[in-house]
Amino acid sequence: MKKLTLHAVEAIDELAWPANYQEYTLRSPALHVFTDFKNIMPLVIESNTKATDVEFLMKKAHVRLKLVIDKHEKFLGLISFDSLNHQEIVKKQADGHHRDHLLISDFMIPKAQLKAIDYADIVHAKIGDIIETLKAAGQQHCLVVDREHHTIRGVLSANDIAKRLKLDIDVSTPTSFASIFEVISKVTHSIVA
Repeated sequence: MKKLTLHAVEAIDELAWPANYQEYTLRSPALHVFTDFKNIMPLVIESNTKATDVEFLMKKAHVRLKLVIDKHEKFLGLISFDSLNHQEIVKKQADGHHRDHLLISDFMIPKAQLKAIDYADIVHAKIGDIIETLKAAGQQHCLVVDREHHTIRGVLSANDIAKRLKLDIDVSTPTSFASIFEVISKVTHSIVA
């Protein structure tokens, strides 16, 4: 490794600002809040990983969602931090399972139970369209599939949208699309009233 030189910040040094900074609104393109797996590696975990290990790793990395794959990297489902919480593990133990033998596959949502939005729809959608579509889902994440190529193209995150819209929501706790809709409705109602 190479050691870099530390320099003093000079009196004439000023902040750099992005040339094309944009405020996000409900009318901003949905692609601006979409995590595209063609640009960002998906966060994956193998299905035979111990649940207690993943709970710790997700908490440490501040990650709320991982895509579950098998040893051949085939997509099996997804695991959220909420489905791995202590209470869910205790429920499995009460059913007779030993804590150290519980795997991600015991807690994941299988692919067959997942719903997703088509990438072709995201291309033409606005952020408000996404929130309106997913408000009743009560979920924190929504997968995006490219139905033409049969690939899971990416994910939409309620926390990411809340941050981009600068909503008054505590993103350190699980944020759902319904809670975003609720905050937006309150803000809109107070502006109209």
